[in-house]
Amino acid sequence: MKKMLFVSTMLAFVIFGACAGGDKNTNQKEKKMKTIHLTKADFLTKVANYEANPTEWKYLGDKPCLIDFYASWCGPCKVIAPILEELAEEYDGEIYIYKIDTEKEQELAAAFGIRSIPTLLFCPMNEAPQMAQGALPKDVFKKAIDEVLLKKEVK
Repeated sequence: MKKMLFVSTMLAFVIFGACAGGDKNTNQKEKKMKTIHLTKADFLTKVANYEANPTEWKYLGDKPCLIDFYASWCGPCKVIAPILEELAEEYDGEIYIYKIDTEKEQELAAAFGIRSIPTLLFCPMNEAPQMAQGALPKDVFKKAIDEVLLKKEVK
């Protein structure tokens, strides 16, 4: 009987002890922005409504963006995914970094003529977007973000 009481007490301690920690992030700084996954519906409201304006590019965002057209099975896409997460944190508040799964959003990928992945679409404010293909290194991403999206002088 004493053994059962001891086991019950220990089990209760483990259960309540595990819950007593609460949310460990409550005292930490708020997390920086991460990449944002888009569906076609999201794209039409946040980036460009190409259905309403099929002949004219009109970017709808309030900050420039970088869009990664990717697939979960794609090796080069997996290589750049952590780089894009780092860049989303580094450029938090300056740009958006969106991700579009071409397997789930085939119509959207077709609308932009995506034939190889990763394909990256750089969308500056008030200018036509620019495309790049392939797994770019982080320094090339940073240079493109600074020059194309943020219009910074890069030395």
